[in-house]
Amino acid sequence: MIFLGLIVVFAAVAVGVAGVLDNSGEAQMVLFGDEIPGITQQWHVFLAGAVVAIVLMVGVMIAALGLKRSIGVRRELKDLRDEHEESMQTLEMERRKLQQALAQARRGMDDQAAVPVQRVAPN
Repeated sequence: MIFLGLIVVFAAVAVGVAGVLDNSGEAQMVLFGDEIPGITQQWHVFLAGAVVAIVLMVGVMIAALGLKRSIGVRRELKDLRDEHEESMQTLEMERRKLQQALAQARRGMDDQAAVPVQRVAPN
């Protein structure tokens, strides 16, 4: 959307600059070397300039909305990455604790197996 907005802005600027540079007489409009029919009074020229200004503003709005959306998506992705990293660290700590508990349990089983069991003979 940013690209589309910039294209509209550049097109409006090009039309506006061409309209200003190509026109030397009053109440006529020449754009890119061709005379625009139907423009016979000064208010027609003013109206054409207003239309170009409106198109320019629409292009700026489209680009701004696209930029805002892009920034929001980047911020959301960063938050998700941070959340993922935090959960991975939590899981890693839990895994280490479980490995330690398992190692302690295995050592306890080995200690019990190493102690000789005394059997009492039946009477």
